[in-house]
Amino acid sequence: MRRPVRLFGLWVILGWCSIGHAHHILGRPAYSLNEDSNTPPSMQVETQIGDYRVSYMVYPAFPRPDGPGRINLYATHLDTTEPLNSVVTFTVREDNWLGSGDEEVIGTQVPGDSVYRQGFVFKEAGDYIITAKFEAGGESYQVDFPLRVGDSSPAGLIGVLVSILAAILIGVSIAQRKRINREKVRSSGKKSTSGKRVRR
Repeated sequence: MRRPVRLFGLWVILGWCSIGHAHHILGRPAYSLNEDSNTPPSMQVETQIGDYRVSYMVYPAFPRPDGPGRINLYATHLDTTEPLNSVVTFTVREDNWLGSGDEEVIGTQVPGDSVYRQGFVFKEAGDYIITAKFEAGGESYQVDFPLRVGDSSPAGLIGVLVSILAAILIGVSIAQRKRINREKVRSSGKKSTSGKRVRR
């Protein structure tokens, strides 16, 4: 009797709910965008270094191995708000826990409409450090920013260390519980034998 009542209740609830219609979303997924797409960048950072305010953007949203990408860099003087008019050299090095690798020049750019545009293509996925170097007013400037290409490994060195530490803690906890349980069993066994009365 209860089962038909439940089925009827479920039928009433489902009939009461409105039907959801699928909507078609216009546009392209982020992974299909290239460096010339007019879409928001994956990274947009503004920083201050010396007498300059520097902002940089990375296109596309998710750079992929063997896929073209672009860095846009824009710098203005803090006091005069004049855009930087110098040569900017872009270099790259690997970013890993064992230390950064060798630095490699990926290009030297002059401004176009006050923006420095540097293209890139990475063969392998990973984490990299892009460095922009320029000279202005007799001083040298260097701006570093991270760049992730492709899917990074979720289990890096920190993940491995955390997993090992967690395994050790779990093992110690299990060993402690077993020792405490053994001691409880021994102490209860001693109490039961000492509690027995010898009849004469």
